[in-house]
Amino acid sequence: LKVIAIDEQLRVIYEDNVHFDKDLPEFKTQGGVYIHSDRLTVTSPVLMWVKALDMILAKMKSSGFNFSQVRALSGAGQQHGSVYWKKGSIEILKNVSSDLPLHQSLKGCFSISNSPIWMDSSTASQCRALEKAVGGPQHLASVTGSRAYERFTGNQIAKIYSQNPEVYKETERISLVSSFAASLFLGTYAPIDYSDGSGMNLLQIWEKAWSKPCLDTCAPGLEERLGCPVPSHSVLGPISPYYTQRYGFSPDCKIVAFTGDNPASLAGMRLQEGDIAISLGTSDTLFLWIQEPTPALEGHILCNPVDSQTYMALLCFKNGSLMRERIRDDCASGSWDEFSKALSSTAAGNSGNLGFYFDVMEITPEAVGIHRFNRDNQKVSSFPKQVEIRALIEGQFMAKRIHAEKLGYKVCK
Repeated sequence: LKVIAIDEQLRVIYEDNVHFDKDLPEFKTQGGVYIHSDRLTVTSPVLMWVKALDMILAKMKSSGFNFSQVRALSGAGQQHGSVYWKKGSIEILKNVSSDLPLHQSLKGCFSISNSPIWMDSSTASQCRALEKAVGGPQHLASVTGSRAYERFTGNQIAKIYSQNPEVYKETERISLVSSFAASLFLGTYAPIDYSDGSGMNLLQIWEKAWSKPCLDTCAPGLEERLGCPVPSHSVLGPISPYYTQRYGFSPDCKIVAFTGDNPASLAGMRLQEGDIAISLGTSDTLFLWIQEPTPALEGHILCNPVDSQTYMALLCFKNGSLMRERIRDDCASGSWDEFSKALSSTAAGNSGNLGFYFDVMEITPEAVGIHRFNRDNQKVSSFPKQVEIRALIEGQFMAKRIHAEKLGYKVCK
C-alpha cells in the first residue's frame, strides 16, 4: 500500500508505503497473497488491506503530516480484485468509532475474508459459460471490451455464487478493490467507476451500464449488489467524519472516485489521443488512448478514466523482462552494457532476420517457444549473438504495434 501527497504544482511533498509481508506478518502472505493448493486460486485477506491503511495513516500522523491541508483524495487499486460486504455492513461503515483503528471496527463486515485477485485463474468453466451465454467470445468482447478472462470479476462472482450460494446471499454489496478503498474513506459504499468496471466482463463499455445478459449469467440479484457505475473522475462526496476526528482531515476534503491501476497509469502519465505507453516489466504492458476501438479476442478495451467518451486499450505480454534477461545472460554475459552495444552494432531491420521469443505460453498471441526466421523466411535454429539480441527487441516491439493496430490504434505517419 503506497501513499503520495502532492501540492498544487504537482510536487511530491510526502510518500510512504506499507509492505504487506514484512509489516503485517500476522497475515502470513507471500507477495501480499495466498496461493492455494490448487495453484489456480489466488486471494488476499481483506483485513490486511484495512490494517495497512490504519498503519500508513498512523505513520503519516506520527511524522507530523498536516492532514487538515488535504483538499481531495483519490486512489488506484489492483484491477480485477473484488470485496464482498456482508449484510448490515453499511451501517457499521457509516458509524465507525474514531477511537478504534478501522480494522477492528470492520472485522465482521466481509462475507468472504479472502478476496479473489488479478492472479487468480480458477474460473475457466465460468468463462466458458459466460461466452456461451452471450453468443461467443467475440460478441462478449464487443459488449464488454474483453473476451472472458479468469481473473475478471464477473467470472469470480459466478464461481462464488455456484460454490457458496449462502455466502452470496449474505452479501449486500460487491466492490472492486478500488471502490472498496474509496468506501473506507467515504464512510459508505462507493460506486464502481467506468474504467475499472470495464475489467469485469459485466459493463457495456459503449452504454456505460451493466449488461443484463452478463449479470444474469453470473448470479441473481447482481445489479443491486454492484450499484450504479460512475465516471472515473466523479467527486463522490466529503471524507467520512472518522478521518476528521481521528487524523484531523478537513471536513471539506473531497473523495474522488478511485480507479484501477492500469487506468490510473494512463491518467498519471497524462497520455493523450495518439500517445502510446509501454511498461517494460516482468510482463510488458502496452496502453493507449483510443477514439474508435475495435474490441478483439486479444487485449482489452476499457473506458478512458480521463475522458468518458473515449477509450483506452490495454495489451499484456507475459514474456517481458524475464525473456530479455535470459537473452542478455545467453548472449551478453549478463551485462546490459554489452547487450546495448550488441544492439547498436546491428542495423534496424536486422537484415531481414526475425524472431519470436516465448519462454512461457504468451497471452498475445497464444504461442510458446523460440521461432527464428532468416531473410528468406526460412526457419533457422540459431542466430549470431548480436542478431539474436536485435531479433528479440524488434520482434517484441513489432508485436506490440501489430496488436495495437488490431485494436484500432492508428500509427501516425
